[in-house]
Amino acid sequence: MSEPISALNGAVYKEGIAEIIALDPIGMISIRGDLTAGYLKKPLKKIAGVDMPEQRGINATASTGIAWMSPDELLLMCPYTDVTANLETLHKSIGSNHALAVNVSDARAVFRLKGKHIREVLAKLAPVDTAPGVFVPGMIRRTRLAQVPAAFWMVDAETAELVCFRSVAQYVFDLLKVAAQPGSEVGHF
Repeated sequence: MSEPISALNGAVYKEGIAEIIALDPIGMISIRGDLTAGYLKKPLKKIAGVDMPEQRGINATASTGIAWMSPDELLLMCPYTDVTANLETLHKSIGSNHALAVNVSDARAVFRLKGKHIREVLAKLAPVDTAPGVFVPGMIRRTRLAQVPAAFWMVDAETAELVCFRSVAQYVFDLLKVAAQPGSEVGHF
C-alpha cells in the first residue's frame, strides 16, 4: 500500500488573523442509509466511540468522529490506517440491508483553522451564521465556501476544521488565506 499524501503537502498560513493548516489525510467513510437502523448505529458507535449525532451535529474525539451530513448520510472519520478494517466491519453489519459505506478518504482534503478570528474567516466565505451563541462545538454545517461545497465544524472556541473535495484543495486554501489576510478583522464577533 502506498503512503497517503496530503493534497497540499502540509501547507500552512500563519501571517493573517487566523492560522490555516492543511492536515495530513484522515480516514473518511461516507455512509448512506437508514440512520436509525441498529445495523448502522451499533458498529458506528463501536468504531468511533461516540454516539450518533443529532441533525446538523458532529460527535468526535481527537482521532474519530461521526458527522451528520444529510437525513440519510453520515461521515465517519477515523485514522487513515483504520479505514479498511472499519469498512469491513460496516459491510458485515449492513449485510443485505439497503445501505452504502464507501471510502472517500483520498477524495477529500481537511483544513484546521486556529485563532480568535476564525468565525469571521468562515463567515466571509459561507452563508452560515457563525455567531458564538448560534454555531457552537458539536455542530457541523454542510454548505458552500465561495463556489465549492464544503463542511465545517467548531472543535473549540478558537479551532475549526473544514473538509472539501481534494480537487479544490488549493482553491479553498487560497480562499481561506484571502479571508484571513492581515488587517481583515471585521470585529463582528
